Amino acid sequence: MAKSILITGGARSGKSALAERLVQDIGPDPLYIATAQAFDGEMEDRIGLHQDRRGPEWGLIEAPLDLTGALAQAGTRPCLVDCLTLWLTNLMLAERDWREEADRLAALIGTLPGPVVFVTNEVGLGIVPETPLGRAFRDAAGTLNQQVAGRCDEVFLCVAGQPLKVKPHGS
Repeated sequence: MAKSILITGGARSGKSALAERLVQDIGPDPLYIATAQAFDGEMEDRIGLHQDRRGPEWGLIEAPLDLTGALAQAGTRPCLVDCLTLWLTNLMLAERDWREEADRLAALIGTLPGPVVFVTNEVGLGIVPETPLGRAFRDAAGTLNQQVAGRCDEVFLCVAGQPLKVKPHGS
């Protein structure tokens, strides 16, 4: 079984930069599995910033919905999945069964031949969302994060660019 890591934290906490460093430290030929979709100019700019920071040595698979399929394609390459909360958003907006997809992902984590680092957002620390969809998303994200964290070897919480290991390897 290959090593799996989950990195969580708030918006602009340094999660993605930390994940990129970890994946590059694991080995050559890193693969970025992108779940974001550029529906507007702001999102295009965010995606562009991530691409510029990574550089051309990274491979890319775009997987807004089929994350398990993308991971299966990766083989033994070190992978970065950025991010689970955008993947969850895509699933919910497409009216897919996110629980079934989360179960499939969790089951796959222990069988992957290559190392993987997942990035996700910690969305449950703020105010209670005003809308039913917002509350459903917050709850779904918490459930998904718990499932993935339970399967990963290590978990980090990123705060102000500083990683805090909350699940050491072997726990």
